[in-house]
Amino acid sequence: MTRVYSCSLRAAILAAMAVACATTAQAQIRIGVNLSTTGPAAAIGSSSKNAILLWPKEIAGKKVEYIILDDATDPGNAVKNVRKLTTEEKVDIIVGPNTTPNALALLETVAETETPMVALAASASIVEPMDAKRAWVFKMPQNDTHMTTILTQHMADHGVKTVAFIGFADAYGEGWWREFSKLAELRHIRIVANERYARTDTSVTGQVLKMMAAKPDAVLIAGSGSPAVLPQKTLIERGYKSQIYQTHGIASLEFLKLGGKDVENTLFPTGPAVVARQLPEKNAVKKVSADFVQKYEAAYGANTITQFAGDAWGAYMLIANAVPVALKSAQPGSKAFRLALRAAIENTRELVVPQGIINMSATDHVGLDQRSRVMGKIEGGKFVYAYGG
Repeated sequence: MTRVYSCSLRAAILAAMAVACATTAQAQIRIGVNLSTTGPAAAIGSSSKNAILLWPKEIAGKKVEYIILDDATDPGNAVKNVRKLTTEEKVDIIVGPNTTPNALALLETVAETETPMVALAASASIVEPMDAKRAWVFKMPQNDTHMTTILTQHMADHGVKTVAFIGFADAYGEGWWREFSKLAELRHIRIVANERYARTDTSVTGQVLKMMAAKPDAVLIAGSGSPAVLPQKTLIERGYKSQIYQTHGIASLEFLKLGGKDVENTLFPTGPAVVARQLPEKNAVKKVSADFVQKYEAAYGANTITQFAGDAWGAYMLIANAVPVALKSAQPGSKAFRLALRAAIENTRELVVPQGIINMSATDHVGLDQRSRVMGKIEGGKFVYAYGG
C-alpha cells in the first residue's frame, strides 16, 4: 500500500519522528571522560583510556555513549572539556581527570552543572572536606592516608629511622607531605629533608644534594607518572645506595621504561590490581582483581596492568552498580537522573572492585579501607607483590 500525505500531515509526521528520535537519544546514557593522554601525565591518562576502551557499551539494558577528551595535563583545558561535556554534550556523569590539580579545578564546574564526577586522581583534597561542591565528586584512587599507613609501617618494620622527602610542588606532593609527616612522627621516623619540584622540571640536582647531605636511611619521592623518575635517577647518579620509596602514582609502564635499572628495588604502596596474581589467597579482592587483569592483558599484552587501569575499571563498576538504582527514579539525559545517579553512588555498599571494597557515605566519597592497598616492589623491570594484604 502506498500512502500519500499532504504537506501539512507530512510535516507533522516528520516532527513526531524528530521528537521520537530525540527521546530515544535521551534514553541513552552519556558518559563524559576527561583524561590526560598528552602532557606530563600522559602515562597515567593513556593507561586509564585503555581500560575505558574495554567498558561495555550497555549498562542495565541502556545503550551507553562514551565521549573521551584529552586535557593535555592542563587544568584550564580540563575545565573547558568538562564545560563542553556538561553543557553541549549533556552527559549524565563525568569520569576523570587523572591529576589532582585538574580535579580541583573542576569542582566548581560539576557542582554548577549538577553533574556527578568520578575522579581518577589521588589526593584526598578532591573529596575532603565535604562541602556543596565536593558533594558531586567521587574518587577511585585510595586516599594518601591509606597508602602512607602501609608505607610507614613497612619503613618501621624494616628499621628506617630517618627519611628525606621530595614531592611535586602541587596538591599531590602537598597531600603526601601532610599525611606522611603525620604518620612518620607517630612511628618515630625523623624527616631530615623536605624538598619540592615541578612536574615539568628537567633537573633536581640541587634538591638531591641537600637530601643526600642529610644522610637519610631512605628517600620518599611523592610524584606520579614519568616525572617521578627524575629524582630517583638523580639520586642513583649521585651515588645514593639506600632504600628509595615511591608512591602509588608510579605504577605505569612508562615509569618502568624511563627508569630502567635505576628504579630496580623501588618499594611503593599500590592498589591490589597491580600485583593481583601474587596476592595472598586470603585477600578479599584477589578474584575480582585477577579477573580484571586477565581481561586487560588479553587486550594489551602480558605485564601491562597499572594502578590507573585498575582505577578506571573500578569507575565503570561503580557506575554500573548505581545506574539500575537511578533508573528507578528517572531516565538518562535529565537532571533528575543525574541527581539519582549521584545519590546511588553515594550509597554504594560492599562493592568489590579491582582496588578494594567500596562503602561510601555522605561524608566519605572514596569508601575504601585498608583492604585497598599492599606494598609492591620493582624487580626485573616488573611490579611484584612485596608486603601486606
